[in-house]
Amino acid sequence: MSRSNRRRAGTVAIAAIASGLMLASCASNGDSSSDSSNGSGDTGLQTEAGAIGIIGDQADGGTAVDGGTLNFAGFSPVASLDPTKTQPAGSTGGTEMAAIYDLLVRYDASTHTYEPQLAKSLTESDDHLSWTLKLRDGVTFSDGTPLNADAVVASTNRFNERHGGNSQAFLAGVKSVEATDESTVVYTMNQPWSEFPALLVFGHGMVVAPSSDGADGAFTPIGAGAFTFESLTPGSDLVLKAREDYWNGKPHLDSLKFVTIADEQPKIDALNTGGIQMAFLRNAAAIDDAKATLPGFYETSSLSDVIQINQREGRPGADVRVRQAMQMTIDPEVINVRAKEGKGMPGTEIFQSWSKWHNDVPAMTLNVDEAKTLVEEAKADGFDGNITYFTPGNQSSQATALAVQAMLAPIGINVNVEYAASVTDVVKRLYVDKDFDIATAAYSVGDAAPFMRLYSALDSTSSNNILGVNDPKMDQILTDVQTAKDDDAKRTALAALQTEVNATAPFLTLSAGANFVPWTDNVYGAVPSMDAIMLLDQAWIK
Repeated sequence: MSRSNRRRAGTVAIAAIASGLMLASCASNGDSSSDSSNGSGDTGLQTEAGAIGIIGDQADGGTAVDGGTLNFAGFSPVASLDPTKTQPAGSTGGTEMAAIYDLLVRYDASTHTYEPQLAKSLTESDDHLSWTLKLRDGVTFSDGTPLNADAVVASTNRFNERHGGNSQAFLAGVKSVEATDESTVVYTMNQPWSEFPALLVFGHGMVVAPSSDGADGAFTPIGAGAFTFESLTPGSDLVLKAREDYWNGKPHLDSLKFVTIADEQPKIDALNTGGIQMAFLRNAAAIDDAKATLPGFYETSSLSDVIQINQREGRPGADVRVRQAMQMTIDPEVINVRAKEGKGMPGTEIFQSWSKWHNDVPAMTLNVDEAKTLVEEAKADGFDGNITYFTPGNQSSQATALAVQAMLAPIGINVNVEYAASVTDVVKRLYVDKDFDIATAAYSVGDAAPFMRLYSALDSTSSNNILGVNDPKMDQILTDVQTAKDDDAKRTALAALQTEVNATAPFLTLSAGANFVPWTDNVYGAVPSMDAIMLLDQAWIK
């Protein structure tokens, strides 16, 4: 591997790619920036469709205070801290793993830029065919070894070889990853890819130390983040302790404790009583309650709620007529009323009117009579009329399942509902075993980087394509989204995606939605990244 003399890296922020659309009415005072230094202060955003940022009327915390434990109730408890085995998203372990491994870059929604974190800079070449990452000097893993370019390349290769989240997209888009000197990594593209920095916000940006993989095959979570692993009790809690030698200074907190609370209203109750200090919420009604009294980070996304349809051979969904019949029958408005108290963002469009990527392709309309005809035709060809719906057992998921069951019965589809004990069980059965007919899910496609989640769910080669979609036309559309040279070209490609989804019904769009990470009034310094992954190295409790 060749090495050249080190070049002085710039410290400018990484150029932004498309980000969430701000509503014109969001900032009454004209200021939509957030104060990430103390994590407090209202950005002026209203929690409406398209809004993103820190909200809430929280007083300045003054001088940071050292000590204490921050208790965080996530959405889904982690079963592993290996980024290749846990989806590195805000709802599924992203905050926990970012505390241990840190991120190469983070996304700043208030400025729509990718900001250096472990990296000192990330720059795109003039021909748009390479990205050059410069690392900070003197950063070490918690075992004392250096975080250098070779370590980044090794971690990247490990992540791809073990099929971590977004690895198929990475391998399809990136020709090579090379350490050109001690602190420089060059990513060479197969074609221009403006969304590439977003991968370094997720699993590819969580650098795992070479010593993490033991000779006996055992994995130890060793990273360059602000906290180190102390204990994990699956299904109960995860405890991390602060590092004295963290590159950005010793954290103010002594420790982090991630606890499991099964439903969202109990999380709000625990926040109000001081049992926890932060939480991850997705349910629209719970978010509406929490944001009325608590500050936090609010982030909207498209495809926040979908019904996944397994179309593999032998499943009812293998027959496109069955998929289309469900598409014509299930009314997102009904689910919004029954499962979200009417407080969600229902609709059948992938990108609603608030999104930067909204297009003119007509939304799907309900047609129960035609749906009945399709079901009858499918039954004549062997469909027995039964479908199993697998879903978590929380209150909102149960209400959704019962609504779907009631809507499909009149067209001749009998829905048997099976409830899982936890979201973790759902992930195993859907993503590992792929043992389901239909199931609820969240693709949570952000305006800043729509390609990644869409590719993950729909591309024929993606290991996260649990639907069994094998559609060459869809694959080409996704390539067009990835390689679009400007917003107009990307919007055109995404309109083609909507047309193909309308025609083939690989999944059913129920609503856009939001993530909300509220914290108690005495918590400061939490810094958000993409997908509501929270960085807590500067957090403190007053």
